[in-house]
Amino acid sequence: MNIDVQHLAKLARLHLDDKEIEKFGRDMENIVAMVEGLPDTSGDASGLDPEHPMKLREDVISTEKITREELLSNAPKMQAGCVVVPKTVE
Repeated sequence: MNIDVQHLAKLARLHLDDKEIEKFGRDMENIVAMVEGLPDTSGDASGLDPEHPMKLREDVISTEKITREELLSNAPKMQAGCVVVPKTVE
């Protein structure tokens, strides 16, 4: 498989030298080869390891009431009762 690392770097606005392009090309080809070697999981995926089947937890709805102060107690920064987040749009 041939992956155009230069094109991907251009799309991602990365500046790579020739050594990096070769290295990332090999790395990406190895990743694709590893993914292609994964077993098919169509249908029931719990049969991948019959000795240790995957058991999902039950969804439990909590009826416990949580106050606004408790919810916001872990916020890194607050202003006027709201969580302050970094500006994402100029």
